[in-house]
Amino acid sequence: MSKSELRLCRRRKRVKERGIALIMVLGAIAVLTVMLAEFQDDTSAEVASALADRDGVQAEYIAHSAVNLARLLIAIEPTVRQAITPLFQLMKQTPPQLPVWEFSDRLLGAFNDQESSKDFASTLGLDMGLGKNLGMVGGRWQLVIVDEDAKIDANLGAANDIAHIRLGKELMGLMAPVQYDPMFSQRDSAGQFHDRLQTCQAIIDWADSDESAFSCDFSSPNAPTSSGVEDSFYSLLPKPYRRKNAPYDSLQELHVVNGVTDDFWSTFVDPDPPNPKKRVMTVWGQGAVNVNTANAQTLLGVTCAGAPLADICVDPAQAGMFLMGVTMARGISMGAPIFSSAQDYINTVKGSGALGPMLTMLGMKPVKFLSESDFAKSITIESKMFSIYAIGIVKGYKRETRSSIMAVVDFRNAPVVKGSSLQSLLSGSSSASASASASSPPPNVNQANAAGPIASATANSPGGQVIYFHID
Repeated sequence: MSKSELRLCRRRKRVKERGIALIMVLGAIAVLTVMLAEFQDDTSAEVASALADRDGVQAEYIAHSAVNLARLLIAIEPTVRQAITPLFQLMKQTPPQLPVWEFSDRLLGAFNDQESSKDFASTLGLDMGLGKNLGMVGGRWQLVIVDEDAKIDANLGAANDIAHIRLGKELMGLMAPVQYDPMFSQRDSAGQFHDRLQTCQAIIDWADSDESAFSCDFSSPNAPTSSGVEDSFYSLLPKPYRRKNAPYDSLQELHVVNGVTDDFWSTFVDPDPPNPKKRVMTVWGQGAVNVNTANAQTLLGVTCAGAPLADICVDPAQAGMFLMGVTMARGISMGAPIFSSAQDYINTVKGSGALGPMLTMLGMKPVKFLSESDFAKSITIESKMFSIYAIGIVKGYKRETRSSIMAVVDFRNAPVVKGSSLQSLLSGSSSASASASASSPPPNVNQANAAGPIASATANSPGGQVIYFHID
């Protein structure tokens, strides 16, 4: 082989070796690129998951804080009411409960985000710059407080016989207007008919403790309250189940009751799900309906329970006048309580008192009750049961994390707040908000602490007792 051929072979060998090396380098780079991309994806997913968990925890604690602030607002209402007592004493009246919960977004705005703090400051004319540790950075909350005593309580069916009769009359009064006749004369999706009496009976029989069918036929004063043994409707379903014969635990439980169809639900239970204040029925009320906070439809049903033969209960035109009159009165009062006593409401719908002539001018005929004393027991002007809907919101990069809490709080045995701090107010109850300044708790809490942890946990708190809690 000549020298030129030898040099050519060596050159080709070097080129081949360099090509192989280049291919190996490119292959290694490709493999590393894939590994790096996968590692970056895994890391990004883990970081995003960690950030989502962090934001979720923050949103949940923000929602907890909103719930506790709502409990504080409701608890201090009696103290606020005392400040206006002299004004009502001049008018020889007892000051009614102030619906402070209707203005929770404004009254508690100082503890929310910057925008809500500005609304709070503009409402009261305050300089928020003079405050310390107010406002919230990195998140905000939305809060709705619902007065459960402004609604018809389906759990009256789990109480005594007198409560059964009251609930039956209220349900029949609620369903009585003739415009609802098509709902009770048509078949449901399963091909079943459900008239007013059957639906009323089913709602009560689900919660009562006996096996006797309740009769909602109040056409005669001497009509029996029982119509025999409860039927076997639920046992004949494709997926059978038994009546609960115990109190309703949640509003959603009404869905499984015979006769509570989708139409019934959207008309008489929850007409506007995004706005729980428009609910007509509840399972957490104290029994009596607050006439100062109940909506017009609920008031019509409750009134017709005490006066089933009144014109507003049998004449759609009269019912429309009643609904319009209540709506106008609420608009004029701008949220302030209208009635100072149960008798004041009775006088109004009878056409007397301060507001009765206004309803008469609208063309509404006076209502004549079967028994004013019995009807007065079914209404009140002070609410004790409240549902708190709180949403904690944390904004992230191209996303928003939300955590929702619903808590039902019972204030029936809550002691009045007298100079208590937030920490003492919420002592003895579950709290996830930031710790407040320490002060001596109420006497009943001190006694409970001395008695032991169980007594301390069950002691009456000024912040009420949580009887239902749900978190999403």
